[in-house]
Amino acid sequence: MPKRILEGVVVSDKMDKTIVVKVERRIQHPIYKKFIRKSKKYHAHDEANVFKGKVGEIVRIRECRPLSKTKSWEVLVEAAKA
Repeated sequence: MPKRILEGVVVSDKMDKTIVVKVERRIQHPIYKKFIRKSKKYHAHDEANVFKGKVGEIVRIRECRPLSKTKSWEVLVEAAKA
């Protein structure tokens, strides 16, 4: 089964080897047919601490095995260098 890949904005990088990424998506309201923006925050594992002091950067994260209670995503390396 392929792993999901999401793209979002870094909102926090204060933890060691972890960043928080906010992913926005647009959905259509079932009754009013208006598009609404919904967002969710994901904790992503950053083994090399690539994103020190880079809040606001756009990154890609990939689904992985659970690494802790809240972390089950990892930062893609090719997105970090691009």
